[in-house]
Amino acid sequence: MSAPLITVLIDTFNYGHFIGEAINSVLAQDFPFEQMEVLVVDDGSTDDTTERVHKYGDRVQYLRKANGGQATAFNFGLARARGEIVAFLDADDYWLPGKLQRIAEEFEKHPQAGMVYHNLYRRDSSGELRDGGFGGVSGFLPDSPKALLCYDLHPTSTLAFRHSLLERLLPVPEELVIQADAHFSALAIFLAPVIYLSEPLAVYRVHGSNLWNVARQVGAEERLRRRMNTTRAIGADVRQWLEKKGVDVGRRDIRAYLMQWTISSRADEFVLSPPGRLRFFRHLLDQPRYFGTRMTWRHKVVFYANAVGSLFVGYRNFDRLDEWQLAIKRALRSALGHGQP
Repeated sequence: MSAPLITVLIDTFNYGHFIGEAINSVLAQDFPFEQMEVLVVDDGSTDDTTERVHKYGDRVQYLRKANGGQATAFNFGLARARGEIVAFLDADDYWLPGKLQRIAEEFEKHPQAGMVYHNLYRRDSSGELRDGGFGGVSGFLPDSPKALLCYDLHPTSTLAFRHSLLERLLPVPEELVIQADAHFSALAIFLAPVIYLSEPLAVYRVHGSNLWNVARQVGAEERLRRRMNTTRAIGADVRQWLEKKGVDVGRRDIRAYLMQWTISSRADEFVLSPPGRLRFFRHLLDQPRYFGTRMTWRHKVVFYANAVGSLFVGYRNFDRLDEWQLAIKRALRSALGHGQP
């Protein structure tokens, strides 16, 4: 039996109520079924996921393992994947028509590319689709400091890689219980050119059970702490890998690239344990310090003004730090022509 061109890898844990829509969105693709395989890796679900997936018969390969987190699910699934290209899909998301055909065309058009990624829609509880606000850059990003710093890690369901590239990055560190795809998307850019598609080809579902997004609800503090620890683990993982490969992590743009995880984890840390004014001031200064190359002078003025203001008002008046940072980040991308605010 010949190997398929594309392996679709769907990771899931207790998302039985979503898994059907994810699988259906794959099977409905205008892509030859004989050229793809669909692997559902169940990380030890205790709901009705097994029964729901089994209804698809031999159209889907159901791989069940003991619960260990997303990294172990990826390692388990990729060891069994046969496709030249691997496209990831979280079980609570779904793809839009034409997704697989588009990424297959891009990989064929760009034989040196190691990753193709794209924009998405967000869908909240109302069912309304909104632009995900993700911009992107293409090329071999380490060759351009601005491109490297304008590169944003995208959600799992927007990512597709050449299998040969993923093999160079395995195994995924098992401490990445969530957000394990960041190991691939953060490091793939140092191995091969990447291609960004601006059209939304997937839907990211925002709901109360998201493992990464943190809502203001019961259990939010625990999720926030998990996200903070995971963010730190990703930063440490990327640094360690780069050092092992002989990359100069002291280089200005590489240092700034690594700093994004430090700044992001601090934002979560501050929600859990508000900082003093001086520490918060230094935190705000780090952003134009490390990411100034992607800012206009106007944006720098805003950051510096906020930093000075924080010495007078403290952190408490910046308690929506996550939302504030996201808004600034989108504005910067828009100013630089890398996406919409």
